[in-house]
Amino acid sequence: MIQQLQCHNNNFKNNFMQTITVEELKSRIDNKEELYLLDVREPHERAEFNIGGAFLPLGKVQTMQVDEIEEWKDKEIIVYCRSGNRSGQACLILEPLGFKNVKNLAGGMLDWQKKFGA
Repeated sequence: MIQQLQCHNNNFKNNFMQTITVEELKSRIDNKEELYLLDVREPHERAEFNIGGAFLPLGKVQTMQVDEIEEWKDKEIIVYCRSGNRSGQACLILEPLGFKNVKNLAGGMLDWQKKFGA
């Protein structure tokens, strides 16, 4: 199930951010779908646990250093972090940069680990 949440941010008023649940993402991974995952956590967090995908810390996204994912602009990108907060911020930054289909992983890795373990 994909939900849309209205986000109120001083810079991006009235944007809608798409989210995806950990259950839906796990199902898509298990079905071997081609996915574009983007981890925006810090290196030490990624080293502890991750589900794969490209690594681009939020600080780089915030300073618009997104060249390494530039070819993803027309792809569905699922952005994740520890709890869903930083990945939500990243989604709100990527959309105005021309990334057409970004989704925030609701609950992030905390929810993933709670439901599926490490």
